Amino acid sequence: MKNNNFNNKFPAFKRQPFVFYLITSCTFLLILIRLIFLQLVNNETYKKMSDENRIRLIATQPIRGRIIDKNGFILADSRLKYSLILKPQYIDERAWQKYKLKISKLLNISSSSLQKKYSDGLKNKNFLITLLDNLTEDQVIKFKENENKLNGLEISSRMIRNYPYKNVASHVIGYTQPITDSEFKILSKRGYKLNDLIGRTGIEFVFEDHIRGEWGGEMIEVNSSGTFIKSLGIKPSKQGKDVELTIDMNLQLIAEEVLKDKNGGAIIVMDPRDGAIRAMASKPTFDLNFFSKDFKPQKEYDALFNSPTKPLFNRALNAYDPGSVWKIVTAIAGLESGRFPPETLLETKPCIKYGSQCFREHNDLGFGTIGYEDALRVSSNTFFYQIGYGVGVDEIYDVSKKLGFASLSGIEISEQENVGLVANSKWAKDGRGWGEPGRTPWVPEDIASMSIGQFVVQVTPIQIARAYAAIANNGYLVTPHLSKNEGHPFSNQKPKKIDIDPSNIQLVKNGLRKVVESGTGVSINYGVSNLPPVSGKTGTAEDGEGGSDHAWFVCFTPSDKSELLIVAFAQNTPGGGAVHALPMAKEILKVWNKNK
Repeated sequence: MKNNNFNNKFPAFKRQPFVFYLITSCTFLLILIRLIFLQLVNNETYKKMSDENRIRLIATQPIRGRIIDKNGFILADSRLKYSLILKPQYIDERAWQKYKLKISKLLNISSSSLQKKYSDGLKNKNFLITLLDNLTEDQVIKFKENENKLNGLEISSRMIRNYPYKNVASHVIGYTQPITDSEFKILSKRGYKLNDLIGRTGIEFVFEDHIRGEWGGEMIEVNSSGTFIKSLGIKPSKQGKDVELTIDMNLQLIAEEVLKDKNGGAIIVMDPRDGAIRAMASKPTFDLNFFSKDFKPQKEYDALFNSPTKPLFNRALNAYDPGSVWKIVTAIAGLESGRFPPETLLETKPCIKYGSQCFREHNDLGFGTIGYEDALRVSSNTFFYQIGYGVGVDEIYDVSKKLGFASLSGIEISEQENVGLVANSKWAKDGRGWGEPGRTPWVPEDIASMSIGQFVVQVTPIQIARAYAAIANNGYLVTPHLSKNEGHPFSNQKPKKIDIDPSNIQLVKNGLRKVVESGTGVSINYGVSNLPPVSGKTGTAEDGEGGSDHAWFVCFTPSDKSELLIVAFAQNTPGGGAVHALPMAKEILKVWNKNK
């Protein structure tokens, strides 16, 4: 009776068992949910974390693929750099003391330096300690002779990039550098290791995924304190694939040689039938092996990165005033427009006035009344002034686009390429890239300059090569390429038929043949025997940036069914294309003809 009165007075006590059971049930339910979450939902995540805590990888570097020329000459490979490493999990302290003295005597290094590296390695709980870097060949041999007595010690080989020809084709091949910490955060997901090498420029950059290979290594198991338990197996590293180039080292070496006495310049040797690059040289150049050095002296670094001559700059893909080698564009514009048909004859003069300026003939006399072929043969300025002024800037611009100007060439190493400039009326109306729209209109002086490739025209040697290839192969625009590897996107570019009347192309082609037969390029024949017929064009261009004149020469051979095209460019080398650029092309022709 008393209990009933007590419960009636204090009803909360009647609910205590229910509340207790409710709290207990909720607690067990939360624990159950948490267990389900850990064991089932996030099983793989926590398993991976567990494995990462108990499994370690001792990585082995892959061998980077080679870069080779069309004949098998090695342009880039990997050289072994040897290091002496210790796996401390395989030896005890007593054995180490014996090994240390033996290694010191065997390899002629101080025992104290060995001890320091050993102690630092243990302190950092490393499973691989580098005791000595950059072993000489003699040291490697001595160790190998005693290897069976030094358990836990071995020679580790690390691959560094090696360029046997040093500065030959350096802008084409490109170089590698270790990845940065910021890059590692992204690239680690793609299998890169800290301080792994990555291609920075050229073929090394473009074909990075093809060349790099895959890391391997030894998986080892450790306990909670980080002590070695056992080896779980070894996965060999996978070597990178080779890249075979269209480059012909015989032509590449002579291209580099003929540039040696020039302040700067470029050589392009190309097959005009398909755009395969046989040689590409740029001056100044640089030694690719600089980037493989562990220590880079400041003087060498400054000479490469801070030099006013810009040796890293690929002049074969940079834009310059083309001068008279541009005249084929103006000629085709005149023909295609219908205003100046093939039979056109124009009177050339000492100078013709446009705007406030009288634009001179290069001989200050004129060449009488002549047609297209002779205008190309003698490289008349006043003939092409009249053609250009007659058809207008936009007609010239449209033809230039068909020939591949004012656009990237499609070559693999496009990260080095400049699109150049071909002016048009819209460009002038929009401010010429530096002024206010409507304040910089097209003026008569512009069209005269444009007609002969000056000031409002900036083109690259590779663009010149494409345009002249279209003349040589009778109307097909090719994509310059460096790789022979089948299946790569760059190897599938087919020549494209251009929308230009074939008869107009043939007329220009006839004029280019006359240039070499009896015109400004006739000296290509002097002192050379057995050359097949050559067609070409000389060019001398004022430097729009105020420097000395540029010298150009372009040629292709045989004239009818061309197999080789050469663009020779000497930067800021006054004296004319026939004097400075033509002799470079001649030396290349001689080597090609001899080998052929």
